[in-house]
Amino acid sequence: MLGLAVTFLVIALIAAVLGFGGIAGTAAGLAKLAFFVFIVMAVLAFLF
Repeated sequence: MLGLAVTFLVIALIAAVLGFGGIAGTAAGLAKLAFFVFIVMAVLAFLF
């Protein structure tokens, strides 16, 4: 899950550099979502 967040972050950075604003925003949003899902799953794994 963390790898997925990093992948979307890299896509967002490349799209931002090339000037694709909509794609960069979407990829950044997906990266945030994947990161927070990873954090929640990691906390649950540590608790159980």
